[in-house]
Amino acid sequence: MISTPDRPDDDRPAAAATSAERTWSDPGQIVRAILREDPIYSASEVADESGISLDQARRLWRALGFPEADGNAVYTASDAGALRALGTSIESGLLDFDLAVAITRALGQTMARLADWEVGALTHRVDEMHHAGPAPGDRVDTALRMLDDLSDGFESLMVYAWRRHLAAAVSRIMALDPDDDLNTTELTVGFADIVSFTALSNDLSRQRIGDLVELFESRCADVVAGQRGRVIKSIGDSVLFVNDDPIRAYDTAEGIINVIGRDSRMPDVRLGLATGGVVMRLGDVFGPPVNMAARLTAVARRNRIIVDAAMAALLPADQFETRRLPARPVRGFGLVEPVAVRRH
Repeated sequence: MISTPDRPDDDRPAAAATSAERTWSDPGQIVRAILREDPIYSASEVADESGISLDQARRLWRALGFPEADGNAVYTASDAGALRALGTSIESGLLDFDLAVAITRALGQTMARLADWEVGALTHRVDEMHHAGPAPGDRVDTALRMLDDLSDGFESLMVYAWRRHLAAAVSRIMALDPDDDLNTTELTVGFADIVSFTALSNDLSRQRIGDLVELFESRCADVVAGQRGRVIKSIGDSVLFVNDDPIRAYDTAEGIINVIGRDSRMPDVRLGLATGGVVMRLGDVFGPPVNMAARLTAVARRNRIIVDAAMAALLPADQFETRRLPARPVRGFGLVEPVAVRRH
């Protein structure tokens, strides 16, 4: 299992701790520093300013993941500008309103997770800096300096990464047959699942379980990228990935076992793979192969790979040894004969 050193007790003078706590209790200081502007509009005012209806503004704001605040001045000029840009795209016919809401929701969910991750990492770093030795100012001062130093560069990095991923997504679409349904494609779907995660969660401290999940996700992501696949999502104790090449998908599964299951500091993992047609929508994938891959993780032994019959049929016999396992009931599929696979 992962081990992390215990943090020393906070032995700062009581006055310093009280000052930091008092500053943290007023979030307005940091919020203004991040937004770089003050809120000046109510909901109705921001709708008027952006040229869309109040109902549309509310739906788009909720799609971003924020609660409504009727009557209070909580919206900035940038909020109005963002809604105005969406309104212009809708009015031009480039987007219909439902598509605008769907894209906005996907963006909001992605940015919310990124923001939570970034704040968690920065908070951990701020604590490390204060425990390492005297630091000028309190925790809030340190956090504000870090945000100020990182903000512009990180914004540029986000735009760069978005353009890179946009180019890759367009390339995948262009590689499809023009007569095919652009939302449906043949892929191998993989699920990597930590064994006995619930028991681990009960035994480890919150800090250690957080470190474990982060290391699990990062190692899986590195292996998936190395085999030209894509991580679709991670859900704490499991990672869902796809690859358009079943052999590369197998190599991904084997690689995850090597960097997770065969590391004595990490828990064991189980891998399920299934091949077939999936629907791709707003960054997610749906269809029987997704469900089958998830179900197969319950069948796989520790640090083993189990595949469905469709994938097994695509693996070259001169490279892989396949062995059908006894049929067993799989929820949603009836009786299924999983296939154990290994390279010669």
